[in-house]
Amino acid sequence: MRILLTSNASYAPARGGSTRSNLVWLRHLVERGHACRVVCASLGDDAEDTMCKVQIHSVKNLVQRRNVLENHIREFNPDFVLVSSEDLSHLLLGEATRLAPDRIIYLAHTPQFFPFGAESWNANARATEMIRSARAVVAIGHSMADYIEQATGVHPTVIHPPIYGQPPFARLDCFDRGSVMMINPCQVKGIGIFIELARRFRQYPFAALAGWGTSTTDRKTLALLNNVQLIESVDNIEEALGQARVLLMPSLWYEGFGLIAMEAMLRAIPVISSDSGGLREARQGTGFVIPVRPIQRYLSEFDETHMPRPVIPEQDLEPWTEALGSLLQNRALYEAEAERCRAHALAFVARLDASDLEKLLLSLAAKN
Repeated sequence: MRILLTSNASYAPARGGSTRSNLVWLRHLVERGHACRVVCASLGDDAEDTMCKVQIHSVKNLVQRRNVLENHIREFNPDFVLVSSEDLSHLLLGEATRLAPDRIIYLAHTPQFFPFGAESWNANARATEMIRSARAVVAIGHSMADYIEQATGVHPTVIHPPIYGQPPFARLDCFDRGSVMMINPCQVKGIGIFIELARRFRQYPFAALAGWGTSTTDRKTLALLNNVQLIESVDNIEEALGQARVLLMPSLWYEGFGLIAMEAMLRAIPVISSDSGGLREARQGTGFVIPVRPIQRYLSEFDETHMPRPVIPEQDLEPWTEALGSLLQNRALYEAEAERCRAHALAFVARLDASDLEKLLLSLAAKN
């Protein structure tokens, strides 16, 4: 099969869980003998790369230059066009549907980018109909599948990306050292909770790995705290997790799943997270899942990261303070939670099948 994926996000380098997930799927498809091509947004100028035999065509201002996507679809003539949800304008979805209406697979990662549902930043009835008419909609978890079905009537196929690598997974838990860590500190991910906890636990080191949502304002605020280290980038997520004693994921927006929580749990790092969206599913019955007041409204203005400015509801910090204090100060509790996190995460990952997306595409191809 020939498979083309398009997304208004960078793939070279990959930024965020959705792009990493999609690349894992494509790499597996290439290993199985299929030809895969990505037409995506560029952080700079146009560029062409090949990663593990996946062709990546990065296009500056892709949404405005949709003719590039058209040229690739006409020249490559893919059996399927995978449209990832990182397409806030829904214009890539529209172009792909115009050119290949019977070959569209919608990869539903980020609910804020969907054209439907209560969390949508850009609801669009026409784009929603395109998704209803797609050959398949793929959701990365059951929570997200329920959300999609309630909003559209479409019954998605649940395929969780085999993003976690191969066992054995290193044990990185350590009660006596390491930082209280947050990944992608920004408003929607709950940086306010992280900052307040860093102030309340000044005797402990904290660390924040900058991500796609981290703004200049976020960086300046973190720099004011003497016990917080800002990490700019790592080649492998294990490099960051190897510095973590506890992972904080106080997300205030509706999460599709929460991949980083699972990545930490696999390595026996206790996680304290909110219960927003698919995060509860990602936690797999482990402890320290704390209810939050989620973001309900965004302002009609965007920050430098191209995110709409959220209106952050006031949060109850006491459950977070109690949870973090108990893990930092009670060795038996810490070690028991580390063991529980690892056991539940290993069981979850053992159920994943890297060939599930290929099986779906082959089954659809057989019906053509």
